[in-house]
Amino acid sequence: MAEIADFLNRGAASITPAVAEKVVRALPQWKLEFTQIYEPLFPHLGSQLDFLANALEDSVEGAYKDLPFSAIAQATFALLYAHKKVGIIPDAVLNLGRADDSSVVRAALIQNEKAFAIYAAAQDIEWGKVTSQP
Repeated sequence: MAEIADFLNRGAASITPAVAEKVVRALPQWKLEFTQIYEPLFPHLGSQLDFLANALEDSVEGAYKDLPFSAIAQATFALLYAHKKVGIIPDAVLNLGRADDSSVVRAALIQNEKAFAIYAAAQDIEWGKVTSQP
């Protein structure tokens, strides 16, 4: 998992507020795509992506101002990565195509667990349901 965390941190380092704003503009379509994810090996991926999308949207639009930019940047990178159809493991690979997406998303959740737990509480979301499990 350390390699995935390093990958996430390197990717997040390139995220600027302008990139985050651009991703927020694309989120309505991406959220629709994320609801179509059916991966029995990664049953929480869709809800985890939805959580990150909502946290990013609320932060960038100013509805929630207490999320550190490092968490915003990692959420943005994780969403960009999951949206891409070709990653470390292409999404078309049966049973494994979303393994890398799930790992990157979980790394973002784990590394920012405290900040995201506070955000979840502020939004009346049960943090325990936004699991860091696959």
